[in-house]
Amino acid sequence: MDNFIGALRHLFSTANVTHIIWCGAVLLTMLMLAVLHHRWKDDTNGLSKWRLLCLVPMLICAVHAGIYVVGAPSFLGGFYAMYIIALLMLIPMLFAKRRTGYRIAAVLTGILSCLCGFYFCASSPLVFNHTRESYTESFHSLVMDMDKHYVLKEWKDVDFAALEEKYMPMVEEAEKEQSQGKFADAVMMFCCELHDGHIGVAADFDDDDYTSVITPHDYGFATVKLDSGEVIAVCTDETANSLGIEDGTVITRWNGKPVLQAAEEDVPNLGTPVKTNEEIVDVMNLDLAGGDTLDVSFLDKNGNEQTVTVRAKEGVDTKREAMAAFRGIEMPIDEEKFLAENFSTKMLDDKCGYLKVVAETMGSTFRNLSGYLTGDQKYAREMFREKLNDLRSQGMEYLVIDLRNNEGGFDEIAIALCDLLTDKDWYGQGLGIRRDGKYTCVSDHCIHGTGEFADLKVVALTNYECASAGDGFSLYLSKLPNVTVAGITDPCGCNQETGGISTLSEGIVTVYYPTGLILNEDGEPNIDVNSDRISRNPVEVHIPFDRDAAMKIFRDKQDYELEWAVKYVKGDA
Repeated sequence: MDNFIGALRHLFSTANVTHIIWCGAVLLTMLMLAVLHHRWKDDTNGLSKWRLLCLVPMLICAVHAGIYVVGAPSFLGGFYAMYIIALLMLIPMLFAKRRTGYRIAAVLTGILSCLCGFYFCASSPLVFNHTRESYTESFHSLVMDMDKHYVLKEWKDVDFAALEEKYMPMVEEAEKEQSQGKFADAVMMFCCELHDGHIGVAADFDDDDYTSVITPHDYGFATVKLDSGEVIAVCTDETANSLGIEDGTVITRWNGKPVLQAAEEDVPNLGTPVKTNEEIVDVMNLDLAGGDTLDVSFLDKNGNEQTVTVRAKEGVDTKREAMAAFRGIEMPIDEEKFLAENFSTKMLDDKCGYLKVVAETMGSTFRNLSGYLTGDQKYAREMFREKLNDLRSQGMEYLVIDLRNNEGGFDEIAIALCDLLTDKDWYGQGLGIRRDGKYTCVSDHCIHGTGEFADLKVVALTNYECASAGDGFSLYLSKLPNVTVAGITDPCGCNQETGGISTLSEGIVTVYYPTGLILNEDGEPNIDVNSDRISRNPVEVHIPFDRDAAMKIFRDKQDYELEWAVKYVKGDA
């Protein structure tokens, strides 16, 4: 019960008070209508007036929508519970003259309105519509929104006033030129300064005359950094091959600069949370540090440095192919198929089982919320129990859990699997409240070991695209002595709850940011990096990434990490 009450406190702490007041006005109006009906039920004229007054809740919601939804239609979904309450008033209006019918309708409307009101107040979205403001006004409003509601402001030591001062000149320039693209870039660059995997920027504009700072180029090859520090070309095509650049060719200079220096200095800040991940990702994004033509230096087959000029071609197929291969996903990327593989299992050989988790969600809202509110995801635990028992019946002695590219969800689902893989109790996560820059835990969600599979040797694969609850999954598994978390990169480095949304001038840019606080056993934000950007959830074992590994991944399209995991879990690596 303490966890349940604490979870409710956590939810209400992030609710939008402004919208709760609007919802309260709708509910109060409905209560007043109930009193008026009692007084006018025998008055024909009074009932006619009462029926007209039943439209007042809808009028209130129409005004609300005009203020907060017009210009940002995506916000509508966050307010549907309040709008349903207004529509419910139409039910007793139809039975105004029927005493028995009205009583039934009034009771039904009252119950449903209270349920919708409670749900809305607990989940009232922190959404802010600045679409009718100018570029500069809406950018300032965004800064104010995040300064107040961004949950990691203190943890990351963010000075929003200084960031606004840094990027406002670019916003002013965009406003003067009426350049939607430059405005979107300024907002994106501002957000990337926070290095938070939960901050997203969506842009919707038509500005063919503006070239973004993150414009990709396809030079016919991609670049990756090996453990040795060498940068090599991968996914090369005929145009690159004709210039002497093949798969595995060592790249030495980029537009005259040493290649690693170019990656550090010339690739735009993309907001990657973990510094060591950024050093890898930026090399793969070297195409952003180029133009229509590029001077690239490399070592030929005799070890001599050669310099050629490459020309960008249309599209970004090479980079997409390289990124997909590095993440271990198939091209073309089919998001629907990817999500359909969630919780899928199979035997990799006669002794090694495989479990893929791409998102921590049970599909059912009731099941997701019941686990979230109580800290006990019994439905997920039973599902995992059945799947692991099925694998064991097929001869499983080892297990690989694939968390690569995990999109997140509810950490309690991760905790439920950990329950089965240990015979001890461990701390999972705490739901927190942020007040006056201080963090307080109000609900502890812990691992309670059943011991059923505590003897199972497990390897969990993760990568830099494993985020949010997936990042949490990696952390909780790393606590268990029979589990090893491995990867070429560390997980993303974010675990807070999303919820804040600000849509700026003309709907050109929408910014998403975390507002719900998740803590560890020490009362600190769980996993998220602070200003030093050092991973707080690193892999326990780094999977070697040498030339041979790169060729298997990018040239031969093999799942090198999975092959490595099978060997490692059996003790053969």
